[in-house]
Amino acid sequence: MGGGKNRMAFSTGKKESKIKVQQTVQRMAEGRRNDLLMNTTLINELAEVAKDSAVMQGFLVRLKESPNSSEEVTYAPITLFPTPVPKAIFLQAMEVQIHFNMLVDKISQDPDFLQAALASTITVDDFTAKLFKIHQHVLKEGRLQSIVLGLNRSDYMWEQKDGHTSLKQIEINTFAAAAGGVAARMPDVHRHILKVAGQLEESQRIIDNNPPVGLAKALAKAWKLYGSRQAVVMFLVEENQINILDQRIVENELLKGNIATIRMRFEDVSASGNLDKDKRLFVDCQEVAVVYFRNGYMPRHYKSEKAWDARLMMECSLAVKCPDISTHLAGTKKVQQVLAKPGVLEHFFPDQPQVVEQVRATFAGLYTLDMGAEGDETVAMALATPDRFVLKPQREGGGNNIYGQEICEVLGKVKSSAERMAYILMDKIQPVPTRNCLLRRGKPLKISSCLSELGFFGAYVRQGKDMLMNDCVGYLMRTKSSEYLDGGVASGYAVLDNPLLF
Repeated sequence: MGGGKNRMAFSTGKKESKIKVQQTVQRMAEGRRNDLLMNTTLINELAEVAKDSAVMQGFLVRLKESPNSSEEVTYAPITLFPTPVPKAIFLQAMEVQIHFNMLVDKISQDPDFLQAALASTITVDDFTAKLFKIHQHVLKEGRLQSIVLGLNRSDYMWEQKDGHTSLKQIEINTFAAAAGGVAARMPDVHRHILKVAGQLEESQRIIDNNPPVGLAKALAKAWKLYGSRQAVVMFLVEENQINILDQRIVENELLKGNIATIRMRFEDVSASGNLDKDKRLFVDCQEVAVVYFRNGYMPRHYKSEKAWDARLMMECSLAVKCPDISTHLAGTKKVQQVLAKPGVLEHFFPDQPQVVEQVRATFAGLYTLDMGAEGDETVAMALATPDRFVLKPQREGGGNNIYGQEICEVLGKVKSSAERMAYILMDKIQPVPTRNCLLRRGKPLKISSCLSELGFFGAYVRQGKDMLMNDCVGYLMRTKSSEYLDGGVASGYAVLDNPLLF
């Protein structure tokens, strides 16, 4: 027994020593960063170097004033310096990604679970209800396609409490997980900036990142399994295509394998799409092997009933959908909340306690607002201490979450009605801010207190019961000023970043 205690004490001491070393490295890095940030002349020079480097690397985005033209482009918004991230946190998120891939896929195959999880939501949220109606139609008709393609991104923040750093999931995006293309261009931009700033050692700690290769690999695998060399991969896109260059990088990877792509809107599918007698999908007389949805996750994307009819037609076709309707529903906020309930992960991973532990370790507190005693407790908790929580509606795309006193205003109106079931409540993650400069076209250069989130791209392909590919294919880091509670890159608040591992 005494030997066991000694080994435990040694193990604990070793762990504490490692934490102290990491903290020392972090403080040194922050010290060098602060020295740089105090040199106004150097910062202004580096900002120009950063913009030039971004343009040279093809780290570009169209202008909001002309989203459908590449005649004028600008550098995509970026941080001046990469943000320090604990290596252990980075590796934890990377390793758990394959389990999240499996979890999403298992949920998509469990109609009883989806029915139970979304039962309350579909009574009060029209958008989710319409998606669920398509899901039910597909189940009734029978799934025609045994090939399943999933491209998702799981987003996290990390917080420090009592000297311990913990990774906490914000959400998992199963639909149109963006910025994988441009993320591949970021490492070289920050390496160049650090070298110019004389930070050679730090420049070597930025790791390579190439999500588009992995994303395209999964798309190509699904296309090949479909079995028609004449068929195309169709990017289902929105009217304003400001992020087209991000998507083009993935398209170009497909073209390297001689896989043709087309870009169509819901309106185009409605006007020129049809199913033949074998349920093969044709759009503009071209057979579609894979529908890659980059549009369709928000109510405003469906401008008419014709758009909904087009979505239904695609879901009922033989084409591989990315995502299919059940995988789309698996990524809803309500499903995220239900997964945190006791026993739910065990349902999907029976006899895999280590997997359950790895996934559950990333969950923040998630609470139901369904009618009943448990939902009443959630309401009371949120109203008493609103700054501890985030109120989330069933919406994607950024800029939808509700914070602070606004939680009281929203819940105060719906606390006694079924309308509250359109939301879930989540613990507000409390990350440690860092200082950085955010570079955006037309915005003045200033030093800001910043918060970051780190996302990991997952890609999987299943045919029938056989999982043929299941990988973590890259990462995406975004940083915003701590004065903004919500909002992503597309909404103009966050910028793209790189992790500097320590």
